[in-house]
Amino acid sequence: MSAKPGYRGYAEDDGFLRRSVDCAVRRMAAVVGGRARLRVIALLAGVLALDAADRGAVGAVAVQLRQDLGVTNTQLGSLTAVSSGMGALACLPVGVLTDRVRRVRLLVVSIAVWCVAMAVSGLADSYLWLLLSRLALGAVTATAGPTLASLVGDYFPPAERGRIYGFILTGEIAGAGIGLLIGGNLARLLSWRSAFWFLALLGVALLVLIARHLHEPARGGHTLPRPGTTGPGRDDAARSAVRASGIAPDPALVLHRDPIGMSLWQAARYVLRIPTNVVLIAASAVGYFFFAGLQTFGVVYVDRQYGVSETVVTGLVPLIGVGALVGVLTGGRIADRLTRHGHLSARLVVPAIGYLATAVFFLPGLLTTSAMMALPFFFLAAASLSAANPPLDAARLDVVHYRLWGRAESVRTFLRMGAQAVAPVVFGLLADALGSGGPDSAQGLQYAFLIMLVPLLANAFILLWARRVYPRDVATATVSERLTGTDPERA
Repeated sequence: MSAKPGYRGYAEDDGFLRRSVDCAVRRMAAVVGGRARLRVIALLAGVLALDAADRGAVGAVAVQLRQDLGVTNTQLGSLTAVSSGMGALACLPVGVLTDRVRRVRLLVVSIAVWCVAMAVSGLADSYLWLLLSRLALGAVTATAGPTLASLVGDYFPPAERGRIYGFILTGEIAGAGIGLLIGGNLARLLSWRSAFWFLALLGVALLVLIARHLHEPARGGHTLPRPGTTGPGRDDAARSAVRASGIAPDPALVLHRDPIGMSLWQAARYVLRIPTNVVLIAASAVGYFFFAGLQTFGVVYVDRQYGVSETVVTGLVPLIGVGALVGVLTGGRIADRLTRHGHLSARLVVPAIGYLATAVFFLPGLLTTSAMMALPFFFLAAASLSAANPPLDAARLDVVHYRLWGRAESVRTFLRMGAQAVAPVVFGLLADALGSGGPDSAQGLQYAFLIMLVPLLANAFILLWARRVYPRDVATATVSERLTGTDPERA
């Protein structure tokens, strides 16, 4: 009889936990506009988290890899470079498939390949084996770029894509945190192999959830409007303002027939003729270039520069991650709000300010020798860098015909992943070449990070220049959809 209160207590605790989780889900659903939208956002964010967790784990287990396999900075950078490079090559045909086949099925297949490759990586007994086994890890990134862009465009209306992209891109931050924290702790408690196997299990779980709960949306139609709205709501403030201002499209880029029949080469040539799209691709590539180097060598730099313990490093990572989370959730929201208030180029200006602020805040953080003094600067730099991505992603959909979203994003992903593939190697080479304080010195990595702040500053000024052509490119995409008879508003 005495056991009954205990069992009742467990039942009450379990009920409290269920009520708490349900309450949290209801609140998140209210923020994003319903449970169906929350489910889609969470699953798409999970895809990005999976890819980011891999790169974060490589940086987190760097010390163990150096001890076990004797890798150098250049070889460590190559581990993420080969998966990014292979993904860059694979994303081009994936872009064609994205525009023509079921996108959810593509995601399931790519995640399955990724899980197998991750499990094999954990079995590696040499650097060469580890390097070769990671070739297939680009599968998720190759598919995620084109497929997620197309799905976001078809699930959500343009007026809120910046904000929605902010929610989805939290997956990159969460994934990087999982890779750094959980992967790093598993590596210290067990081995670096257990970190890779844990990620493989997470991939299997995500695969099952996507196969069961993510449904294929209609092309060109927004199947998840916010509760209380009517119709698909394809038009948004930017397109309305462009029409009201009488901005003329570019006659050379207006499409007069459905672009679904374009080959990959024809589509690539067309999207690379759109001035705003070219600028957005370049800005995205530079931003991810810096982020890839930061993911790979950030933990190593903190360990060498500040001389703190691994426990302290583990504690700093979540704080910087919170900064990145704040940035990614606010950047798109601010850009969307400014656009609704008549600032047509807000989706370019907000990222420009973000890149400028990243360089300004990152510089003093790099130069100080105190971890506590550097922390607020790194927090603000992480927020600024991540704030640039949601409006950039939304702006790319604004200037491209929706029938070309998959192939346009595959071109962007190819160039972006190429930058990500090169970045760790370049950072490693610079660190090895410029470092003169021995293998345990942070001098080489410090110089490498300082040099790579220059492209971020250039990003800001290029985006500000693109404000002049963005409205015209939006008008071109709008007119093209109407002339080709594919505008959902007219369907």
